Amino acid sequence: MIRHFARRLALIVPTLVGVTLLGFILVHAVPGDPVEVRTGERGISPERLAYFRHELGLDQPLWKQFADYEWQLLHGNLGRSLVTQESVWTEFTTFFPATLELGICALTFALVIGLPLGVIAAVRRGSALDYGLIGISVTGASMPIFWWGLMVILVFSVALGWTPVSGRIDELYYIEPHTGFLLIDSLFFSDDKGAFISTVRHLILPTIVLGTIPLATIARMTRSAMLEVLGEDYVRTARAKGLAPSRVVVVHALRNALIPVVTVLGLQVGALLGGAILTETVFSWPGVGHWLVESVQRRDYNVLQGGTLLIAILVMLVNLGVDVLYGVLNPRLRR
Repeated sequence: MIRHFARRLALIVPTLVGVTLLGFILVHAVPGDPVEVRTGERGISPERLAYFRHELGLDQPLWKQFADYEWQLLHGNLGRSLVTQESVWTEFTTFFPATLELGICALTFALVIGLPLGVIAAVRRGSALDYGLIGISVTGASMPIFWWGLMVILVFSVALGWTPVSGRIDELYYIEPHTGFLLIDSLFFSDDKGAFISTVRHLILPTIVLGTIPLATIARMTRSAMLEVLGEDYVRTARAKGLAPSRVVVVHALRNALIPVVTVLGLQVGALLGGAILTETVFSWPGVGHWLVESVQRRDYNVLQGGTLLIAILVMLVNLGVDVLYGVLNPRLRR
């Protein structure tokens, strides 16, 4: 188990090099000049434009820019935003709690609903309930996030007026940022409990939109894994012993079916972060996804490269944690 963990940990290094190279190429392939975006296309002399490019190192060959960027990374320096001049790490840590809060809520929503749906569909295999649940999950996985987000806004925010359209909290509330998570800060560090209610109302629609695709994926994977496990000999033996059907399903079948589901959960972290870019844009959610979209519009190379790298590191660490969790769920894998 330790050797397997060390081997996976060693694979992170070449993966990170590949991520930085690919990110550098894609970012510099975006049309437009960050200096012109920063200063305006008119009203500046060519000499002044050349000075700014030289100051930012954009007049160097691409291979030299990439080598300088890698050298900075080796020293733990992600660079500064070309627009705000703030450290990329500082800006990332400012926006990341909003994305993490939304991602945790979306993944919790997907697990709480998707896992039971998959189990019920497997136990009632071939029934109308089975076909209905799987049909709903396939529909959920097929809907584009930007379209689904606009539809729920039109129905629940515009037509019914039940939920806010955008943001994390109503403007009339000010919450001192203690943890960065508004649910926690508004509940424990605010005297006005209306702030917590406002935070929850703002979270509902983004959570549903971002969690729909993971929910559908988890439900389908749970159903497939449960169908395979329910046909095993040890499950039939447990039933023959007269154990309660709920105990057979939950204790004997579900635990062994969780390994492929955990794999899907690890993969869904990357999907959630990718989906957060669209979700945060639709709902004007002030997180990392919205921050990166604005950086694309401003051609802020350092922010795009640093933000992409940090997200890639997060996804790789989550998948590494999933590998460790395999040994907890299935002791045979420890050998």
